[in-house]
Amino acid sequence: MSGLMSYCAGQSAEAQVAADFAARGYELRAERWRGAAGEIDLILQQADELVFVEVKKSRSFAAAAARISPAQQQRIMAAAQEYLACMPSGLDTPCRVDVALVDSMGRIEIRENAFL
Repeated sequence: MSGLMSYCAGQSAEAQVAADFAARGYELRAERWRGAAGEIDLILQQADELVFVEVKKSRSFAAAAARISPAQQQRIMAAAQEYLACMPSGLDTPCRVDVALVDSMGRIEIRENAFL
């Protein structure tokens, strides 16, 4: 897949995942939020809990999950901490990091607390 096609597929997957979370009552706070530590695809909120979401699209859920490296996990966690530092409750803000996997059929699998 070309760079442009991959970029567009990634944007489409992020939009699908955002719609899935919205249908379950989550409010979208930010898309592709970028801090000094890196980028977070989606930041959502439900009640007082923030959810940081990394979206990965590939031909299968397993292939998508395999594309998340330990280094990328560390960058996402550092970026989430950076975002939380700007919240009124700071690092005490209830939160989790989810991974949303999207396969070639457009199916979505959410893995909550993915980096535990």
